[in-house]
Amino acid sequence: MKIIVGVTGGIAAYKSVSLVRLLITAGHDVSVIPTESALRFVGTPTWEAVSRNTVTTTVHDDVARVRHVALGQEADLIIVAPATANFLAKLTAGLADDLLGTTLLATRAPVVVAPAMHTEMWQHPSTVDNVQTLRRRGVHIVGPESGALTGGDEGPGRMSEPAAIVEAALGLVSGAGGVADVAAVAGVAGAGTDAAAPAGPTKPEQDFAGLRVLVSAGGTREPLDPVRFLGNRSSGRQGVAIAAAAAERGASVTIVAANIGADVLGALPPEVAVVHVGTATELSDAVGSVRDSTDVIVMAAAVADYRPAEVSNGKITKESAGAELTIHLVANPDVLVGLVQDRAAGQSPASQTIVGFAAETSPTREDLLERGRRKRARKGADLLAVNAVGWESGFESPDNTLVILGADDSVVAEASGSKRLVADALLDAVLHVRG
Repeated sequence: MKIIVGVTGGIAAYKSVSLVRLLITAGHDVSVIPTESALRFVGTPTWEAVSRNTVTTTVHDDVARVRHVALGQEADLIIVAPATANFLAKLTAGLADDLLGTTLLATRAPVVVAPAMHTEMWQHPSTVDNVQTLRRRGVHIVGPESGALTGGDEGPGRMSEPAAIVEAALGLVSGAGGVADVAAVAGVAGAGTDAAAPAGPTKPEQDFAGLRVLVSAGGTREPLDPVRFLGNRSSGRQGVAIAAAAAERGASVTIVAANIGADVLGALPPEVAVVHVGTATELSDAVGSVRDSTDVIVMAAAVADYRPAEVSNGKITKESAGAELTIHLVANPDVLVGLVQDRAAGQSPASQTIVGFAAETSPTREDLLERGRRKRARKGADLLAVNAVGWESGFESPDNTLVILGADDSVVAEASGSKRLVADALLDAVLHVRG
């Protein structure tokens, strides 16, 4: 496959060397088109050595072949990584003042763009509008992620890792297949099977347009006293990834955020409505207040099963409690079960789709599936996303692995990779349920 990798002038250009190497190793013919600014970070000899092709930035080379048009016409796929705010603005405006710009205007191949910039630039209204415009035109956006940036800053704007970009990009131009085609790049299985499905073309970028999506995310905290609580290790990253993916695919999204850090929430598009909650009761109330006007509900939050029966008005001390402390817990209402039971009269899974999550510490895949199927039966959810968690997996990790069970307890999809890739796999399964 003929692939063009465009590189623009950001420090993340060094990571694109690995991206090109991954594509070459996979057997593809890769041509690199850096901007003049990009060459200030990584030079021409490096790009030529890793790609095994001649590199130029100008439309004035190889004029007889009309190279600035030929490259775009011959390409099967174009990836731009990193994509700076300046590049996004130029691409939106259709400017073609260098070889990369003219190539992009001359191509009909899928275009994948991996933004990289500081948080303030990513969240600037101009960049937000540019990204929305590019998505409407069919440009595929991968990332950015939230994490460490140059200069000691931290937040959304970090370029996605090369392997994740390659997976997402190659998934767009692979074969055809079923419910989980978009997420086949993340190792998705076909509907009703445990086998890997063939990769397929992406769904339309705005396939959630007109849908109202509610996502719960994060972990609830149940107070013991004014300074202590019972909680869990959920960072909220998976729920935020689902909310961001749904918004970028055209949905009107509300996220009920339980104790999620500002750095994680910063990855949300600005049009996503955020409702902050603390406890399981607060989360239940927030979800219940909007459930009847929602088309899709995804309960990704880690909701506490129990809360202290009594909350101390003052700090509990060893002096007052003694050498041992006994805490009596009572069960919290099951929010997911309540949603299913109270689904508006006459609504079916096709009109209001309810998705649950089940985090399990299972020793084997078979045990994980069995636990998941029992839980799905108890909860009555239309889909249940089951994931194995442990000391070093699931929570507080940039990656995740989900097995998605349908209403008949079959495995309708399976995804492994970045939480954003997993989010898209889950949303594809939702569309399948809705028909």
